[in-house]
Amino acid sequence: MPRARRRSSLGRILLGTFATLVFVFLMLPLLVVFPISVSSASYLQFPPPGFSWQWYQRYLEDYAWIDATIRSFKVAALCTVLAMGLGVPLSFFLVRSRLPGVRALDRLAAAPIIVPTIILSIALYGVFAKLGLIGEWYGVAVAHAVLALPFVVILTTAGLRSFDEAQEQAAAGLGASWAVAVWRVTLPQLRPSLVSAAFLSFIASFDELVLAMFLSGASMTLPKKMFDNIMMEIDPTIAAVSVLQILLVGICLGLTALFGRGALATTITR
Repeated sequence: MPRARRRSSLGRILLGTFATLVFVFLMLPLLVVFPISVSSASYLQFPPPGFSWQWYQRYLEDYAWIDATIRSFKVAALCTVLAMGLGVPLSFFLVRSRLPGVRALDRLAAAPIIVPTIILSIALYGVFAKLGLIGEWYGVAVAHAVLALPFVVILTTAGLRSFDEAQEQAAAGLGASWAVAVWRVTLPQLRPSLVSAAFLSFIASFDELVLAMFLSGASMTLPKKMFDNIMMEIDPTIAAVSVLQILLVGICLGLTALFGRGALATTITR
């Protein structure tokens, strides 16, 4: 028994060491991006010759950057609303329904994160071109919602499968309708899953580039603006924007961990 414990302890240490090395490797680019974003040089130079906030100021004073940022926030917000509005009822159906073929529909709901994004983009482009949605920010939001829907379904169904339906039955026994029981009893207990799903949907939309390249047209989102900037005009402004984007994603992940505590663990144990 002690030998088995030693093996288990050694395995955890090795796994922790490997995970730490991978994390450090993935974070190494930040050691370059952050200093460049506050560089006093007039071009990308590392190490920076001096300290300056000029590139953040240039970002804030450039209408094209601000317009792309605002558009990305609008797209991500609408994407989150659509993904949650469709994903949560679909999750209830997948978990509570006893109809045949529900398991196949459950697997189909995860298709957007299985199919390569480039294929999904081409397919949506053909559909959106016929509907006249190319170049419209809300069309990009709808496309992003398709991509974010699996996150909502996976997290919400995981929460529902760990929820005790007897609590809804007790509420119904006290005179509450099904809708009231779900609103007052079920959804509050699914808060970790719902919060995590909402933030992940927002991040998935805000950082998405491939769909935006196909569908946004001249109305650029922030990732597309960053891509065009790298292709045509490289200056440290892109580093400043990257830092701001990293900070935003970090804040969203922190809020997910704070308010959605337990949702990811429930998903893993599913």
